[in-house]
Amino acid sequence: MARTPVRAVLLDALGTLVELQPPAPRLRAGLLELAGVDVGGPAAARAFDAEIDHYLANHLRGCDGDGLNALRDECAAVMLTALEAPDLTRATVRRAMLRALEFRAFPDALPALRALRERGVRLAVVSNWDCSLPGWLDGAGLGGLFDAVVSSAVIGAAKPSPAVFLAALERVGATPEQALHVGDSVEQDLEGARDAGIRPILLVRDGRAPGGTEAIRSLGELPSLI
Repeated sequence: MARTPVRAVLLDALGTLVELQPPAPRLRAGLLELAGVDVGGPAAARAFDAEIDHYLANHLRGCDGDGLNALRDECAAVMLTALEAPDLTRATVRRAMLRALEFRAFPDALPALRALRERGVRLAVVSNWDCSLPGWLDGAGLGGLFDAVVSSAVIGAAKPSPAVFLAALERVGATPEQALHVGDSVEQDLEGARDAGIRPILLVRDGRAPGGTEAIRSLGELPSLI
């Protein structure tokens, strides 16, 4: 049986469209500049690991400006505790933390997105992220390319819940049968999309894909799947 023509492509953000630049060295440099305190490389890495763990467990609370502000305060407090540096304040750590975050688009992202748009495909980002996601995509040079940007915090459900995928489909005017979803996580992207009735494509930039999985090694392969 022939497949329904693809009308929409949903894409994960982190690990698929953008990658986080190593934040610990930037945090260390920022704290040295802002407060004159050198926390050292291992402490900076440990602090960011603690912050990321807290963020992932609580990111749904960043559903609006107030919630995001409170969440960032919490993350800075977690980071301050992990740094064990009595000369630092939460406000300074928060400034350095945010300055340390930089997301860059993968080299294959922009050409692939443009090629899909030229074919008339509707594009949506579906990501476990807070309400600031559109701004980070803009900063990575991907702004204006999507018909919808759907973050889990705004929807109130995180991947692999079908709810966030279905919300994206509603915004681009497509049914599950008319869409495919691309991401780098087996649990969040492949299984989540499948549970929503969407054809899943696993992005495996390195290593091997699980057996029986439709996979690509580059976003540049996407147009050939449409």
